[in-house]
Amino acid sequence: MQRPHHQTICAAMVILRPSLSRKAAGWTLLVLGVLGLVLPFLQGFLFLALGVFILRDQHIWAAQRWGWVAGRWPQHVAKVEELEASLGRRMAGAAERIRRLFSRA
Repeated sequence: MQRPHHQTICAAMVILRPSLSRKAAGWTLLVLGVLGLVLPFLQGFLFLALGVFILRDQHIWAAQRWGWVAGRWPQHVAKVEELEASLGRRMAGAAERIRRLFSRA
């Protein structure tokens, strides 16, 4: 039986973009994920996956774990990353509209 191919990420492949707010959000989600593993009303795996997703460009270890997730569930990872890109475009558009609104005043 052949083992599934897992995406390997080395430190040289990771571009870190430090952000205090992303680190705080990611670590909060990781803590909720750990709590969710023992508490029945929290979805532990979901919070852990979201925490690693947010931290993937903050820490090398998170990028490596995200590579494992991408190798295991590539179709879901593609959807999540497209959703993040779409949200980023929407936020940039909204920020530009607000900037134009206040520059006229």
